[in-house]
Amino acid sequence: MTQIAVIGMGAMGSAVANVLRSGGADIVTSLEGRSQETRDRALSNGIREVDWATLVKSDFILSIVPPSQALSVAHQIANEMANSTPSACFVDCNAVSPQTMSDIASLFGGNIDRVYDGCIIGGPPKVGKPGPHIYVSGGGNNVVDALVKYGLDARPLDSAIGAASSLKMCYAGINKGLIGLATAMMLAASENAADSALMAELSESQGELLKKFGVGVPDMFPKAYRWVAEMKEIAGFLGPENPASAIFVGMEGLFQQMAADRAGEGELSFLLSDMLKMQPSHGSVNRYDALSNGNFDEGSKGLEAVRSARESQDLDALEDELEEGLEDSFPASDPVSATVSSIPGRGGKH
Repeated sequence: MTQIAVIGMGAMGSAVANVLRSGGADIVTSLEGRSQETRDRALSNGIREVDWATLVKSDFILSIVPPSQALSVAHQIANEMANSTPSACFVDCNAVSPQTMSDIASLFGGNIDRVYDGCIIGGPPKVGKPGPHIYVSGGGNNVVDALVKYGLDARPLDSAIGAASSLKMCYAGINKGLIGLATAMMLAASENAADSALMAELSESQGELLKKFGVGVPDMFPKAYRWVAEMKEIAGFLGPENPASAIFVGMEGLFQQMAADRAGEGELSFLLSDMLKMQPSHGSVNRYDALSNGNFDEGSKGLEAVRSARESQDLDALEDELEEGLEDSFPASDPVSATVSSIPGRGGKH
């Protein structure tokens, strides 16, 4: 029976271990210094605890830990593997930069062919269901074959060590960067009394993004402490000469703030959750929509929530029709044609 060691019994590590065990592999781990909760999670899933000397005699070792722990775990494994014959293939599956992955590989000295670069994209897997994509670079087709055999979606990258880490940095920069951006701007909107208006506008014009934020932002709260180091890795991946690296330095600070909030009273988390629950009123209150519905004039009582003109015809389409000489399409009393026609260079006779 193939023995696979999984280091890290967090949400991802324990889920990966459970799928592999359910697929028929013998799964072992080290629980040295781990909390009782972690121990219970591992043992309840049928994962055996072994000492380090036994662990490194496994066929494969998967490191699935927070980025901040990746180097220290690799260092301990490398030391144990140096005294073990035969020894396992080590796969670092953590969200680290190619530079950090190179440092990890160097710990294993001349045994570089036993070290592979991996990354996991997606949420924790479940038995019998499509799971995350696990990419492996630097060789390791035997690793990929074993992971697939025991139930995971593993894919080889025909590139050297660093390719899988680069993929993870780019994907996480987009995916988690969007969550960080939403978090920052939602908090700013709340601080400046624009929260309800922002959520209404997102609901109307960015519905798919809002759905993503509705899941991704709350899901980030308990993970923020892990994302701090990941943002630092992404900034390092881009490098100091790339101006975009400053974005992720800022994200590092943002997630540090959210991690502190989580450890404290959770004020920011509650605020963001409440914003995401806001139900937009039926319509909007911007000046154009008011004009398009004919309810804004000197005698009106002000702007009222009305159905958006976007729901019937987009402003650009209206302007295009005017430019094409179709002013007759609108009655003279229609406020949209009157407003748009008055724009210099737009329709009308000027």
